[in-house]
Amino acid sequence: MNKEACNKELMELVGQAVSPFHAVAYVAEKLKEADFQELRIRDKWDLKKGGKYYVIHHGTTMIAFTIGTDFKAEDGFRIAASHTDFPCFRVKIQPEMSEERYEKLNVESYGGLMLNTWMDRPLSVAGRVAVRGKDVFHPDMRLVDLKKPVAIIPNLAIHMNRDVNKGVELNKQTDTIPVIGMLPVKSEKDAKKDFFLNYIAKELDVKKEDIINYDLNLYNTEQASYVGMEDEFISAPRLDNMTSVHAVEKALLVGNRANGINVGAFFDHEEIGSKTKQGAGSMLLNHVMEKVYLSLGYSELEYKSAMDSSMLLAVDVGHGYHPNQNKKHDPVNKGALNEGVSIKQAASQSYATDSEGIAIVTQICQEYDIPHSQFTNRSDATSGSTLGSIASAMLPVMTVDVGVPLVAMHSSRELMGSEDQLSLVKLVKEYFSI
Repeated sequence: MNKEACNKELMELVGQAVSPFHAVAYVAEKLKEADFQELRIRDKWDLKKGGKYYVIHHGTTMIAFTIGTDFKAEDGFRIAASHTDFPCFRVKIQPEMSEERYEKLNVESYGGLMLNTWMDRPLSVAGRVAVRGKDVFHPDMRLVDLKKPVAIIPNLAIHMNRDVNKGVELNKQTDTIPVIGMLPVKSEKDAKKDFFLNYIAKELDVKKEDIINYDLNLYNTEQASYVGMEDEFISAPRLDNMTSVHAVEKALLVGNRANGINVGAFFDHEEIGSKTKQGAGSMLLNHVMEKVYLSLGYSELEYKSAMDSSMLLAVDVGHGYHPNQNKKHDPVNKGALNEGVSIKQAASQSYATDSEGIAIVTQICQEYDIPHSQFTNRSDATSGSTLGSIASAMLPVMTVDVGVPLVAMHSSRELMGSEDQLSLVKLVKEYFSI
């Protein structure tokens, strides 16, 4: 694969992964095309060496794995984990609001989003809707993507806020409510009741009364694009963390390790701490991996022993050097764009990497000519964390935090180097192959 083909695939994923549900559905489709078999946790598994499988959990998390043709119990696992969620706005229950003739959508923030970057953007709605089913324990779960821009959060004109360029604090309840339509007349008696739910019902071809609940988010509809005189950069929404989802998915398809088991984990809820039923802070990965061993005829003791020969790559974006903010970075370990994979380390273990793990990843990069650099935070600041330290606390295996560096992380539209995605794909692919 060359750089152009790799970036094209990434941009396609970014355009399709408009909610965690859609990210998982997209990856599942790619795996099906490569003859992966879907499993359910509740079922008895008939696994075989050389087999390829995946499990979807609550719609937004997936664990996929391949079993080597020469697998032995002591070989253990190579795991690469990413996350499917992104900072955004989520639609609340009782979503309709109105002001004068404006129809507005009641939303709340999800994750550490940069509020001002969502202003004046063309926004749409996507996610999952629970529709009345045949019995109460089996609602009809429908994915929905309105695709076109239906919402916008308008800024206040500078004429009405003369100090706007000095910095404005936005209130999440009052300043970031999106407009989604207008009433035809300025009369309360003519107000359209349930205008949003009626729109969703029409999109799904169901009765509004049959919509029980939903998990819906707003997303930026702008498409990914190259930026720079020589296309040096990629500007796009949701690069955090679709860059890593793409790398793990691609590596699962092309990794060819005969010994051991390769695992691609795509977790939800990283942006809100991971401590949920489908987050990296749950027992899900442990349960799935143990069930793999038991289904292959090995014992619980053999599974636990295999942890000593297993490893986790926590694949998530890192901070790239900002050309206008030198003082925000470590004087030496800056993580510049277009220098390949960023290997992240922190004494606080907010990045779970240690020297042995770095040595392994560095040697893979050196052997296969993969550009890479190391990143640390400033000593007087922190730069967030990843699911690596959380997942490795639940599954105590050697862990290394890696990813592509970004500028404007958690913006509605983020920036990366156009050289870096191919480096990340190559690293995870070789990690799954040697």
